[in-house]
Amino acid sequence: MITKKVCIKNPTGLHLRPAGILCKEAMRYRCSITFAFRNGTYNAKSVLGILGACVKCGDEIELICSGEDEAEAMEALEGAIQSGLGE
Repeated sequence: MITKKVCIKNPTGLHLRPAGILCKEAMRYRCSITFAFRNGTYNAKSVLGILGACVKCGDEIELICSGEDEAEAMEALEGAIQSGLGE
């Protein structure tokens, strides 16, 4: 299991479009991918899970990848978030 804290840079946070992009990226990997935010843990492979976290611009989340391709998944997700998730 590996974890990494990342800051959300999207001006409007993780609304439907960036949540869909994050979910689509997470679905490419076999490992379990979740993120911790405030007092909860959310499934990054579920658009509804991502939206339910109510992550805003400037918030920091902790990505958690656990499984056989965890390193590749972490690198890809961090890159997607840093690039603004399509915005």
